[in-house]
Amino acid sequence: MDQQRIGVWLIGALGSVSAAVILGALAQRDGLTDSVGMITGTEAFRGLGLVPLDAVEFGGCDIRQGSLRDNVRRLARDIGSLNPDLPAHIDHHLARTEQHIVRGSTRDCGDAILGLATEPDPAHKTLREEIADIMGHLARFKASNELDEVVVVNLASTEPRLNVGACHQSLADFETCLDRSELGVVRASTIYAYAAIRSQCPYVNFTPSNGALFPAMVELAEHMRVPVMGNDGKTGETLVKSVLAPLFVCRNLQVLSWEAFNILGNMDGRVLDHPENKASKVRSKDAILPHILGYKPHSLVNINYVPSLSDQKVAWDYIHFRGFLGHRMSLQFIWQGHDSILAAPLVLDLVRLTVLARNRGDAGLMPHLACFFKDPLGVSEHRLSHQFEMLSAYVAAACENPGSAGKRA
Repeated sequence: MDQQRIGVWLIGALGSVSAAVILGALAQRDGLTDSVGMITGTEAFRGLGLVPLDAVEFGGCDIRQGSLRDNVRRLARDIGSLNPDLPAHIDHHLARTEQHIVRGSTRDCGDAILGLATEPDPAHKTLREEIADIMGHLARFKASNELDEVVVVNLASTEPRLNVGACHQSLADFETCLDRSELGVVRASTIYAYAAIRSQCPYVNFTPSNGALFPAMVELAEHMRVPVMGNDGKTGETLVKSVLAPLFVCRNLQVLSWEAFNILGNMDGRVLDHPENKASKVRSKDAILPHILGYKPHSLVNINYVPSLSDQKVAWDYIHFRGFLGHRMSLQFIWQGHDSILAAPLVLDLVRLTVLARNRGDAGLMPHLACFFKDPLGVSEHRLSHQFEMLSAYVAAACENPGSAGKRA
C-alpha cells in the first residue's frame, strides 16, 4: 500500500508554537534533529505504522499577516540553544508551506484577539458563509498537495469563554442557530471546528477555548465518523501538578493551599493579559486539583505578562499541606521552559495518533489521548500516570489488531 500523505492545517499558523511544530517536523525530515520530546518517537510506538513526518505537509490560517520564515528565524534566535543555521537548511520547505497559509477568522474573539488582526472579518457574511470559506480552504489545501487526510489543530490564542447553552447540546438545535446566523452562539473556534468536521477532517483543540467541542460538535463528529479531542495542551505547570498531586493522596497528606504564579512573554502572554481571555486559561489550569485530591484546597492561579521573556515561561508553585499530628509543611517547585518547545512535540504526537485513530475507524472523542490535555474531554481521570496507562492500553490494542477500530469510552 502506498504511504499516506497527511496534511496538518494549523490555526494560528504564524504563532510561535506553529513555528516550532513546523521547524521540528522539517528538521527531523531532513535528519537535522532527533525526536526527543515526542513520545511517538519511542520504542513502544514503533509497531503502529504511524505516519512518518516526511509524509506530512503543513498549511493553515492566521488573523495576522507575516512571514513564516521570519517567525521561524526569530524563534531559533530567541531560544538560543537551537542551531541558528537550522532555518536556512529548511528554507525551501518553509517557502512551500507559506503558500498554504490563508486569512483566519476573528468571529467574536474579544478585543485582545481583534487587536492582533490585520483586518476585521467581513461584516456582511453569514455563519454558513464563513464556514463555507474555511471548508473551501481545507479542500484546496488537500487537493493541491494530493493529500489523503487533513488534520486540523487549533493553536490560536485563547478566546473568552463561550456561554454554552441549550442550543449547544444537540446538533439539530445548533444547526438551526447556524441557519439563522445567530452570532452569539459561536466563536472563531466554533467556525473552525464545524468546518473541519463537516470536511471530515479530524480536529484537535490544543487551546483552552471552549467554543470548539461542546456536545453538539461531538455529536457531529460521531455522525461524520471523525475523531476529535481537546482541550488545552498540558505542557508545563499543570503537567507537574498531575504528577505531584497524587503524592499527597498516596501519603494521606492534606493539601491546604496550592498557589501558582506564572509569568510568560510571547503572543500568548499578551492575549492572556486581558481578563476575559485569562479567565478561560485559569479555569483550565485550576480544575485539575479537585479531580485528583477529591476535595478543593484553597488555590489561585496567577498569570502575568512579561514581554522581555519572549517565548520563555516560568511557573512557581507553593504547596502548603498538613501531615501527622497536624504539623504544617510546604513544598515548592519552579518550572522554567520555552512554551513553543514544550508544546510542539505534543502537537506532532497528537497528529500522528489522530491519524492512527482515523485509520482504525474511531469517531468522536479520543479519551486515550487524555495525557496530552489539561482539561481532557470525556475523561474524569487527571493523574498523568493513569492517563498514560489509557494511552498504553490503546497502543497495545492497536498493535494486536491494527485493522480494527479501537475501543471508545
